[in-house]
Amino acid sequence: MEQRVRVHKVRFGGGELRVVRPDPAPARLALRDDGHWLSMYADRDGAERLTALWALAARSARSLVHLPIRAGRAPEGAVGEGEPVALDLVLVHHSLQFPTASWKRVRSRLGAGSPHTVSTPARDFPEASAIDHDRRYHPTYRDHLGFDIAAHTLFVVGSATAFREHGTVLRGLVDEAPSHRHRHPGAGHFCVEFSSGPWTRPRTRRHVPGVLHIEYCEDWPV
Repeated sequence: MEQRVRVHKVRFGGGELRVVRPDPAPARLALRDDGHWLSMYADRDGAERLTALWALAARSARSLVHLPIRAGRAPEGAVGEGEPVALDLVLVHHSLQFPTASWKRVRSRLGAGSPHTVSTPARDFPEASAIDHDRRYHPTYRDHLGFDIAAHTLFVVGSATAFREHGTVLRGLVDEAPSHRHRHPGAGHFCVEFSSGPWTRPRTRRHVPGVLHIEYCEDWPV
């Protein structure tokens, strides 16, 4: 799938940091910190672009993939506890070891960036049957996703394997969600969930919610 992006290069830590942003940002993709969990909403276009950018993060170990989506509204009827906090999203390879506390400073230096077109294969994620989920519970397993929040931005951090294997689940928002209502009349919404490793827990060490719930929303007027 082809994506129009803008590539921003920023001097950072004695070197150069590359930040990739979709151009334009998806209109119907929203992310909220609801207190006990992280809630994301996507229509068909938002799901397709999120999946493509997720694949790009798996391939771009030296880049931050930034989705500036916190200004967008969640769909009508989305319910959270208290006053949900709107968030941007950054996908980053763990080998970059990016200090999230520096994100606000980096973001302020991005500028206009340079337009590019990037392409990720339609089937860039493994088939579900090829993933050994039992490995994730082994104490030596290291390909978990990690969550952190800084400057109103959720950071999803992981290895290429982590992004690809979780991307197989994410792809369901594109392959299965649009026909879910027709195949299962009366069923609830279609969603996928990711947890921060190494095991399911309500919060990470820095008290960031440990569950990301992504809901497909077909009817979403702007």
